[in-house]
Amino acid sequence: MKNCKVIGFVLLVFMGAAVGVDAPPLTFKFASANVPGALQTYPGGVNNAGVMVGTYQDKSKAFHGYIFNGKKLTRLDDPKGIDTSCNNLTLKGTVSVVGSYINSTGATVGYVYKGGKFTDVPGPAGATASLAIGINDLGAIVGYYNDTNNATHGFVLKSTTYTTLDVPGATATAATGINDEGKIVLYWVNSTGSYESSVYNGKSYKTINVPGATDSFASDINNLGDVTFQWLDSGGGSHGALLHRGKYYKFNYPKAAYTYAGGLNDKNLLVGGYEVKAKGPVLGFKATF
Repeated sequence: MKNCKVIGFVLLVFMGAAVGVDAPPLTFKFASANVPGALQTYPGGVNNAGVMVGTYQDKSKAFHGYIFNGKKLTRLDDPKGIDTSCNNLTLKGTVSVVGSYINSTGATVGYVYKGGKFTDVPGPAGATASLAIGINDLGAIVGYYNDTNNATHGFVLKSTTYTTLDVPGATATAATGINDEGKIVLYWVNSTGSYESSVYNGKSYKTINVPGATDSFASDINNLGDVTFQWLDSGGGSHGALLHRGKYYKFNYPKAAYTYAGGLNDKNLLVGGYEVKAKGPVLGFKATF
């Protein structure tokens, strides 16, 4: 599966106006959200209390997960491997974090972190690699895995039971977010090799591509049904988007060459990353809307 630059894997306060798609203007207020001293910061998610999680690169170029609670920074390194990432967290109550690490064989393995303990999320039987990307407050986890044929499938894990998620007609599928209602967002590869996005309600898949995008990567869904995206234009430029109350809003971090939207909470707050110039370091932001 082609690796979108996240990405997700996804300053002074500025005011920025979104470019709406058949929608009235929506204003985004941006602020920096970087790990102090990091070379790069990739925010992944934010809960209703404003606690943020993500991944950062240190000066030795190693990657670590993090939890940012106010001014308190907690570094997360899964003891079973290296290059730990944090992709998202629960929105309410006790914090549970999902992410991945690289094990001793070089394979990527998903995990859930709760109460100071890392537990592997290795994917269903036969999986050769896995990433845990989203979690709801009921403990359901979504992500994707590779099988023995190196095909990529989405999954949802409830308790100890995995269910494979494959969008009909897709050549590869990744599940990236789940809300408490059980609605799941996914991105997938179509027959032409382009990326599309869908929301799954447990019975059927509904396409939710960003209008005008050549590739759409849904990254998270909150309990209100809002969805965040990274999307690519015809020139390969990366931008953020928000599906809010049934309308799409495109946005960029001010003066950035590259933007992605990661997770969002139920309180009109989302997080993401940007590059000031192409191929520059990725920096983090948070934005209210």
